Amino acid sequence: DIKTTAVRKGDEYVINGGKMWTTSGCQADWMCLLANTSEGPPHQNKSLICLPMNLPGIHVAKKIDKLGMRSSDTAQIFFEDVRVPSKNLIGEEGKGFTYQMLQFQEERLWGVATVLTPLETIIKETIDYTRQRKVFDRSVLHNQAVHFRLAELATEVELLRSLLYRTVALYVEGNDVTKFASMAKLKAGRLAREVTDSCLQFWGGMGFTSEVLVSRFYRDLRLMSIGGGTDETMLSIICKHMEILPTK
Repeated sequence: DIKTTAVRKGDEYVINGGKMWTTSGCQADWMCLLANTSEGPPHQNKSLICLPMNLPGIHVAKKIDKLGMRSSDTAQIFFEDVRVPSKNLIGEEGKGFTYQMLQFQEERLWGVATVLTPLETIIKETIDYTRQRKVFDRSVLHNQAVHFRLAELATEVELLRSLLYRTVALYVEGNDVTKFASMAKLKAGRLAREVTDSCLQFWGGMGFTSEVLVSRFYRDLRLMSIGGGTDETMLSIICKHMEILPTK
């Protein structure tokens, strides 16, 4: 729930509030801020504002220490009577929520696209490692439980790729792809957890160290089920489009 306000005063907005989970917040030159610009209903009272980060009253409180994605900083930021020219408004006032929802479709499809190569890489590296790792004079890959599981995971990755390509093709043609984008995002988050967890297991003790890529992806890709809309949010959107979501 967004509490940050941007109150119009003459040719300026005066901004007060704060923001958690600001990606690149410690090093950004500007941010795209979603703030309440009027009282009104929650879906019609928000606006997007281009906010330079060097303005007086912007306080970067701390860099958040995260489980994974450690190369990307995430900040907690506070705004105290920050004044920004009203011309920095993006689009129309009151349309911020709508713009944000439209942007989410592209962000979610981008998220799906970004996990495909890491998942392929993890499967390939796991094949290479289990092929050369010997247990009782034969490779770990020789075990049916291992090679069957890797075949299963590779199949799931290809299914995800096909759903992504189909959704992007529909989106480029101008269709509303909210349902398919949500399905792809949900599947990408869950498959990222499944692939990294299964493959890490096949690396044995080595998989539990920070020396191999699989343990890094195990930590980093966990964000896929949280960032850009949680799995639960995706399920709610899918249910809404299937007309099976209970009404209030």
